[in-house]
Amino acid sequence: MYGAHGVPEDPPPAGPAPAATIAERAAALMLRIRDADREAFAELYDLFAPRVLGLIRRVLVDPAQSEEIAQEVFLEVWQRAAGFDPDRGTVTAWLMTLAHRRAVDRVRAAQSSRERDERIGIRDIPVAFDSVAENAEIRVEHERVARALERLGENQREAVILAYYAGFTQTEIAERLKIPLGTVKTRIRDGMIKLRELLGQEVAR
Repeated sequence: MYGAHGVPEDPPPAGPAPAATIAERAAALMLRIRDADREAFAELYDLFAPRVLGLIRRVLVDPAQSEEIAQEVFLEVWQRAAGFDPDRGTVTAWLMTLAHRRAVDRVRAAQSSRERDERIGIRDIPVAFDSVAENAEIRVEHERVARALERLGENQREAVILAYYAGFTQTEIAERLKIPLGTVKTRIRDGMIKLRELLGQEVAR
């Protein structure tokens, strides 16, 4: 581009890379990672690690656990690169999905661990017969709920777990999942309705 006196002007400063460019670059890197190209893997890591870690930290909050899960995500990318299908979505979407699922799995695992510790603690305390029976009923109820949760659709299960197990507000869930607040409310509502139906079916058996 030339100025008023025919002198070449300096080019405008480069801005952030367009999304399409990042997507194309990531797709090309994945093709190389399929062939066990470590340099391509390192480049992909540098490109996406901040976003992956940021998403996981929004779910787990704890920095140490978040970093651990982020490493697991990239290990999975390295191991499962051949399974990535560009026709089904972008590398970014695939990475974010892996990160979110692993973060939610950690939340669920922590919840299960707390429940197990509580059961062990209860078991080790001398109690009367009636209390034992009551604790047995609570354990059975937990198991029924866990089975019912597994039968929900993935989106509904995720929303219910984040709301009732992880303790996030609906607004926080919307921010973490990057979806409208109305969608979160619908998923939780429909998930709870389905849970009640499933639990009712179990009682009727």
